[in-house]
Amino acid sequence: MKLSNATLADLPEGIARPTYDRTALTPGIVHIGLGNFHRAHQAWYLHRLMQAGQAQDWAILGAGVRPYDAAMRDRLRAQDCLTTLIELDPAGTSAEVTGAMIDYIEIAEGNGPLIAAMSDAQIRIVALTVTEGGYYVTASGAFDADHDDIRHDVAHPDTPRTAFGAIIAALRARRAAGTGPFTLQSCDNLQGNGDILRQTIVGLARHVDPELADWIDTNCTFPNSMVDCIVPATGPKEIEAAQALGIEDAAPVTHENFRQWVIEDAFCAGRPAWEDAGATFTDDVHSYETMKIRILNAGHQVLANAGEVLSLPTIASCMQDDDVSAFFAKVEAECIVPYVHAVPNMDPQDYAKLIARRFSNPMIHDTTRRVAFDGSSRHVGFVLPILRDAIAAGGTLDGLALVEALWARMCIGQREDGTDIEPNDPVWSDLTEAAMQAKDDPSKWLAQRHVYDDLGDNAAFAQAFEHWLTALWRDGARATLRAYLSR
Repeated sequence: MKLSNATLADLPEGIARPTYDRTALTPGIVHIGLGNFHRAHQAWYLHRLMQAGQAQDWAILGAGVRPYDAAMRDRLRAQDCLTTLIELDPAGTSAEVTGAMIDYIEIAEGNGPLIAAMSDAQIRIVALTVTEGGYYVTASGAFDADHDDIRHDVAHPDTPRTAFGAIIAALRARRAAGTGPFTLQSCDNLQGNGDILRQTIVGLARHVDPELADWIDTNCTFPNSMVDCIVPATGPKEIEAAQALGIEDAAPVTHENFRQWVIEDAFCAGRPAWEDAGATFTDDVHSYETMKIRILNAGHQVLANAGEVLSLPTIASCMQDDDVSAFFAKVEAECIVPYVHAVPNMDPQDYAKLIARRFSNPMIHDTTRRVAFDGSSRHVGFVLPILRDAIAAGGTLDGLALVEALWARMCIGQREDGTDIEPNDPVWSDLTEAAMQAKDDPSKWLAQRHVYDDLGDNAAFAQAFEHWLTALWRDGARATLRAYLSR
């Protein structure tokens, strides 16, 4: 059954589907970076509200700013922007079709259609999932005004290249028309994601129009949030899973049976009642996001780099490997959990156990390659802040030093079985060059100041890193993991 509005009523029995009139929905949100995570997370929460008769004026317009986004636009518009969500649970698979997204904005050079859509008074929230490394932030955490994309947008504010330049152009139009501001909502895995988004938007705006920058800073809101749901990439296997359910969907999404969304209640132009769909609103997002980013996201890096080197294809297979899973458990317990505070109804030790169970779900085909992607952003954002805390506290550095050594070993571009690791980072060639040099001189890896800043100057960390990287090349990954576990 080809997925479309016309075939919703004829979907196979047992497949949940929209009960609301999609033709009556009106847009309230533009979401930039419309990938699998958004469709399994924010859009799902909104769909739940719509199923309950709420939020009919908060439908989503999808958007992208890169030419490759056009392929996703074509696939989704061909099926009326409907999505099949397939929940993968060892206890049984279930599926539902969601319909909170009603259109996908045309993708064009200069982003004119996107600017026009965001300039419309109906749009009250502009949300983004543009990956952790997509916010133009330097290694020290400052706005990167020297990036080529930012320089382009400063020079061409009416035809920007980035999502942020398009947002500023739309806000300039809204200010001139008296339409008012909108909320800017990051849904990426960044600690203080709203604060970072504010820094990027206001930082770019100051180079374009300082008065507009002041207006944005004063009138727009940037709520911090914590988002959580494991959502693998879609490939032939996922499309076949939808077909096995009787649905022809060109872009289905598989996901685990867990979701969490913790948000600051800071929405200058209103918002859907997401709390009625299970989201948590709190003034203390920071504690939730620290727990999640450190235990889950940093934990992902603990597993994925070791998994790539040892040719373990998925996170679940890493958890099934005795050495890698024991390494994960030891690093979590000794190097990560001590630097995480409890949140209401969850302490760090229990959360770490929950994450271990989620990572072990054999139904989730979450590849080590996907999790290891963009390590130059993910290690900086997820692992290195823990390392700084450990140094400040005089804690053990061995486990985190081995995590970094495994990343350096992975970036050589070859697994221990001789197979190649295809480029998997925006700066892969730079990482590979540094990894090659580090085979003979481990300090060359830590000399990447855009990654490690001054961490390489810490003698204890540098010594531990050198020890483990030397061991990886001399003894191999498995023997090195066992040496660490025996300590």
